[in-house]
Amino acid sequence: MKNILYTIILSFLFSSSVFADYQAGNDAYMKGDYATALKEYRAAAEQGDARGQNGLGYMYYGGRGVTQDFKEAAKWYRLAAEQGYAQAQDNLGTMYSQGLGVTQDYTKAVKWLRLAAEQGYAKAQYSLGAMYYNGEGITQDYKEAVKWFRLAALQGDTDAQFNLGFMYNNGRGVTQDFKEALKWYQLAFEQGSVAAGHQVGVMYYKGQGVNQDIVIAYMWWYLAAENGNPDSKKNINILAKEMKPKQLAKAEKLARKCVEKNYKDCG
Repeated sequence: MKNILYTIILSFLFSSSVFADYQAGNDAYMKGDYATALKEYRAAAEQGDARGQNGLGYMYYGGRGVTQDFKEAAKWYRLAAEQGYAQAQDNLGTMYSQGLGVTQDYTKAVKWLRLAAEQGYAKAQYSLGAMYYNGEGITQDYKEAVKWFRLAALQGDTDAQFNLGFMYNNGRGVTQDFKEALKWYQLAFEQGSVAAGHQVGVMYYKGQGVNQDIVIAYMWWYLAAENGNPDSKKNINILAKEMKPKQLAKAEKLARKCVEKNYKDCG
């Protein structure tokens, strides 16, 4: 009985120590103290902690506190991924997809991304959807792409929301549905996707899923242009010539209100 209790105490102390190393690494990283972060992540990683291994891989990947080394990053990602750590599985899958630190291999990329995606990791769900969309490492399948984009989009992944809007807008893997496309584009724009804002403008200009409204279209393009979208800038220059001064004033007023509401519920 004493031996069992002693083992439990040792196990608790060991896990507490590893967690302390990992947490210290995180704290240091957030402060920009990469040298300390590297040291603490390594201490946790060398004790077999998946979070520490993933953190150490990230340091090597970004060259933070150490010389950038994709091979070393892949090594530590793999150790964490093999323990079932979803973020590391996603990271390793991405490296296989891009051929960083490993030989590019879409099939292996799909393998690791799927493992992470099936654990509910949104970034991996989006990436797996993209692999299905492009037919990389797997047979092209728009319906599967939509499935994974949707799962990621429901968790708030901006890229997935934009892509899901694109799929509905163009009827790929789903029945074409402009209202549904508009919904996902707007959600993506609210989280910073300038391209999504441009697409919303297009839909108002053409009357797709909404009543045609050049004032609202101008508003959306104006917002996207202000955030750096070149296509929107071209469009407002062209559209301005078709609009009356009162319409332009209204559109710009609506745009200002949208900004004040932090791009939420802009109509």
